[in-house]
Amino acid sequence: MIDEPFAQADEPWLGLVRQARQWFDGPLGSQLLAAETPVLEEALSRCFGSYLLHYAPFADASLSLKKIKRVVRLGPPLPGVEIACEESAWPIGEHAVDAVVLQHGLDFSLDPHAVLREAARAVRPGGHLLIVGLNPWSLWGVRRAFSKEVLGEAQCLSASRVGDWFSLLGFALEHRRFGCYCPPLSSSQWQSRLGRLERLGQRVQMPTGGFYLLSARKLTVGLRPLRQQRQQRVGKLIPLPVAKVSRRDTQ
Repeated sequence: MIDEPFAQADEPWLGLVRQARQWFDGPLGSQLLAAETPVLEEALSRCFGSYLLHYAPFADASLSLKKIKRVVRLGPPLPGVEIACEESAWPIGEHAVDAVVLQHGLDFSLDPHAVLREAARAVRPGGHLLIVGLNPWSLWGVRRAFSKEVLGEAQCLSASRVGDWFSLLGFALEHRRFGCYCPPLSSSQWQSRLGRLERLGQRVQMPTGGFYLLSARKLTVGLRPLRQQRQQRVGKLIPLPVAKVSRRDTQ
């Protein structure tokens, strides 16, 4: 299927997302998404509310959620997107949604910091921001360094760097997970043979998985009204008469 835009968008960004969509439809991208889905759904089970924004560079984003009523796809003007936007200008009000998921939205971006800033602005106080990204300290990160596909153009930000951005934007990191410990192999037979490696990696949670998931909550600052001091009326001081003592009386 050829993705034709239904509105104007920044052409370099649109071209990057088109290539990313083709890669995620392929065997490696499908392997990565299959490993991410259960981890992401488990993290979203702790989120609740009415609206969740999902921002990702791939067409299929079916998530099974129980505590979120509505999932809205946000992204470039391509099929499967419900709200079209530029990556640095989202048509979403401030504090408008209960949760935002950036699933490789930072990886395949021209300005990841602008994307993260827009996502943080859209989350309500007390809401959640979840980020799924390629882990540079993994076999997938090694493949990305030598890849001639669109994977080689991915930003591949580290989990620690994204965590630092969280604190600057007023979020507190609550949860971190890694996954997809199987190497990036196109063969489905080898993927099934290495299934034990994936189960072991999930249990040990070494920071060498192909992807990381960070879940952060937007902090709320409680404002305590200042107590107004009661102004009591103070009566005037009235001088009392003082008897004058004469030295003659003391003799």
